[in-house]
Amino acid sequence: MSECYSNPKYSESGKAKPSLEVLEKIGLTLHVSLDWLVFGEDLRGPDDALKLQFEAVSQFDEEDKQTAQNVLEGLILKHQAKQPMQRQSATKKP
Repeated sequence: MSECYSNPKYSESGKAKPSLEVLEKIGLTLHVSLDWLVFGEDLRGPDDALKLQFEAVSQFDEEDKQTAQNVLEGLILKHQAKQPMQRQSATKKP
């Protein structure tokens, strides 16, 4: 292992970036996800209320999970379809 990866001061100073293997070991040691290590606490993922709802859905049987997934997919597609129209109307306002 190179000096940069074995010595935390190099990573902390920005002189080196840890390898994926090093990040995996850090995550396992600290009991945190790689997403948390890389992106931070709130940069990715649902808010707390949605986390609780997703946790509840994860306990559904397979048929109900699929139904919930289909409903979410429909809502996501609806939201994505509205985005261009909202941007277009925002640019037309004087």
